[in-house]
Amino acid sequence: MAKHASVRTYVFVLSTLLVLTAVTVIVAYGNLGVMAAPIAVGIAAVKATLVVLYFMHVRYESPLIALCAAAGFIFIVILVGITMGEVSARPRPAPDVLAPPPLAPD
Repeated sequence: MAKHASVRTYVFVLSTLLVLTAVTVIVAYGNLGVMAAPIAVGIAAVKATLVVLYFMHVRYESPLIALCAAAGFIFIVILVGITMGEVSARPRPAPDVLAPPPLAPD
């Protein structure tokens, strides 16, 4: 029989996830410029790690289960990397010459 986390641990992880969700909302409404997206992705990665480790019980299972979970994440990173590499290599579209000129500020 595998060891499981205590109720206290689950409550702590749940409260941490709620706090991180509040921080994500604050970041979304804050004016952080180009750093807003990397900060939000970092917070999401921490939240996903907590969910996988505790609520999916990967932390207390055999190392083979952890290896399978890690392989899935590595595969997703590879697929996203290939996709972003392809998207970033696309040529920029030419400006639309038939578009109306921008309005002058009042």
